[in-house]
Amino acid sequence: PNPLLPLPVLQAAHCQMIKDLSACLLGQNLRVDCRYENKTDNPLTYEFSITKDNRKHVIHSTISVSENIYRGRANVTMHKNLVCLHLQSFTTSDEGIYMCELRATNDYTGNQMKNITVIKDKLEKCAGFSLLIQNTSWLLLLLLSLPLLQAVDFVSL
Repeated sequence: PNPLLPLPVLQAAHCQMIKDLSACLLGQNLRVDCRYENKTDNPLTYEFSITKDNRKHVIHSTISVSENIYRGRANVTMHKNLVCLHLQSFTTSDEGIYMCELRATNDYTGNQMKNITVIKDKLEKCAGFSLLIQNTSWLLLLLLSLPLLQAVDFVSL
């Protein structure tokens, strides 16, 4: 057989590629965004874990069992190309290296993993809500200016 056949490349094209892992604070809660590139329609499993004091603790997972201390505080939302961990009441004791691990069903290329060091004082605030407020004010301005636009049209007639 020809050793130059691009078989591994074909397999790799089948998997989930984690593109970006970011963390931010939303009030008292930690949000960890794990963005990926979807290359298959197969169901996606995930695992969020934290490594602190050289020990791995599972926070939320569909692959293995999450630890009791996180079970009531953590939840995960999935959007298109984004798996999002929400950890309530984030404190300095939750600092450590957070890892996102993704695995697609019937994907033999192995898991995709990425990690990020999370330190409370260095976290930025999440932009989601302020963006929403900005959008709302633009919408209000637009709605308020509609009658003015109509009045201008009327005058030009």
